[in-house]
Amino acid sequence: MGKARMKDERRNRYRRLRASQTLRNLVRETTLTPHDLIQPFFVVEGTDKKETIASMPGIYRYSPDLLVKAVEAYRKAGGQACLLFGIPGKKDTTASQAYAAAGVVPKAIRQIKKTFPDFLVATDVCLCAYMTHGHCGVVHGGVIDNDKSLPLLAKMAVAHAGAGADFVAPSDMMDGRVRTIRESLDKNDFSNVGILSYAAKYASAYYGPFREAAGSPPRFGDRATYQMDPANQREALKEARQDVDEGADIVMVKPALAYLDVVALLRRKLTVPVAAYNVSGEYSMVKAAAAKNWIDEKAVVLETLTSIKRAGADIIISYHAQDALGWIEEVRSKK
Repeated sequence: MGKARMKDERRNRYRRLRASQTLRNLVRETTLTPHDLIQPFFVVEGTDKKETIASMPGIYRYSPDLLVKAVEAYRKAGGQACLLFGIPGKKDTTASQAYAAAGVVPKAIRQIKKTFPDFLVATDVCLCAYMTHGHCGVVHGGVIDNDKSLPLLAKMAVAHAGAGADFVAPSDMMDGRVRTIRESLDKNDFSNVGILSYAAKYASAYYGPFREAAGSPPRFGDRATYQMDPANQREALKEARQDVDEGADIVMVKPALAYLDVVALLRRKLTVPVAAYNVSGEYSMVKAAAAKNWIDEKAVVLETLTSIKRAGADIIISYHAQDALGWIEEVRSKK
């Protein structure tokens, strides 16, 4: 090796910036913080209920009274925001419980806000868990009818806003639903309620455990006619831009890990905040591997969440959020 080449290689010793924890902290490009995270919660009708979800160890369905206690524990861990999913006591073909003022999600919102007024509550707005057929919209002639679904989604968003929700999060993937919801919120004096749009929601195989948790698998067919094709990236930008034009305050990519390229694309091209949903299948795979001692759960979760933020997500919705809050503090205290 020539002397000149040796000098060049010594000049470019990138390892010098990795020599100690202090140096690594100083030059770190991406830092995961508690402010980045939102914890999803499932809420069921009744009282004194805490139901296990076999495919999602550590995640439960709570009745509204026990949900408040779960939120309290999450807040003590440093949590500041949640995303609520409702499981109604009955389903029908008009999703009547989705927009009932006394429905399970409005009940839960009222109880949370009564106890923790400053805690941010976002709510999933979709009809699948409330429909007997399990699809995200009205079925007409064997087809999911886009335009007949919009008024029901808007009524659901207004019901949640009326109970005190800070954000509504439409996840149905019906075209035009953000505009319809925004107009309905404004008409009903809820102009300050934001919209966190599932702008790029893919027809993904990673949702399996969620469908057990929410009791929402479709009874026929699949959701490929309205959720996005996993092979498409440019289409995600088109969807997100339309949602922003229609009034979305935040746009979301779902799932997160298999779609980090989409997260990065939306972050480069848009100026609104970008959220990413670290979904049930991603969560359950980590839990299953950790249970076998095949991986270090804490290390894998923090690496995963950091990768989602590194890709460009401003907000990360994750079932790992509550555990991660403790691990982030543990790592921070050791620095």
